[in-house]
Amino acid sequence: MTLTDDPYAKVKKTPNPRNAGTPPAYFSAWDLHAYYGESYIVQGVSFNIHEGEILALLGRNGAGKTSTLRTIARAGNPELKHGEIWLDHKPIHEMKSHDAAKNGIQLVPEDRRIIPGLTVEENLQLAQIEPPHGWSIERIYELFPRLGERRKQEGVTLSGGEQQMLAIGRALARDIKLLLLDEPYEGLAPVIVQEIEKTLAEIKKLGITTVIVEQNAIAALQLADRAIILDMGQVVFDGTAQEVLDDAALRQEYLAI
Repeated sequence: MTLTDDPYAKVKKTPNPRNAGTPPAYFSAWDLHAYYGESYIVQGVSFNIHEGEILALLGRNGAGKTSTLRTIARAGNPELKHGEIWLDHKPIHEMKSHDAAKNGIQLVPEDRRIIPGLTVEENLQLAQIEPPHGWSIERIYELFPRLGERRKQEGVTLSGGEQQMLAIGRALARDIKLLLLDEPYEGLAPVIVQEIEKTLAEIKKLGITTVIVEQNAIAALQLADRAIILDMGQVVFDGTAQEVLDDAALRQEYLAI
């Protein structure tokens, strides 16, 4: 296909950094276009992440945040029709979800997807059936002592906050390079949100590269180093988290806060 045959050429806003002679970022999403059927959801999204950085991916409902996460994780739906995704010099855009996970991308979805009929420990063990492995189960219990206390309890009977811990623990059980968190505070009581915030602060100290999608934008910004704001499937802001916290007009226009 030549450039003139490319149906997305007219909407490209940024050159591919991998072709610009500059050192590639640890993670790079370039000019992503993804669809649910005929619905055009992710419309030319580009951003980079440095290793160990936490990025808040923000926007109003329907802005394309979850769709962007799912595109990065190669979930298959939405379907990536154009663009490139690179992690640690590997072309993730050429992979299916299973191979993307093997290469270090771990998505913790909003619904957590705890497997019914399995205990806490069995959910963690299942994540380690195939290599590459990440954290040991005992190390996960050190980060989440409550999971250790409930290791023999069926995972779906845990509280919402405990299920969120289990979902994050399951991601850490794999060889993780990029953690994608979709609405980690969704549906949790304020006291439980504080516990999850402490957990994410610990993950930040450990230097795990993370993208967090969260409607509680202030909480996400207070945790993050940088922020991307999406509107109608496109990037409208790329800068530091502090810049968003300091710009009331920007927050009101795109986040309604």
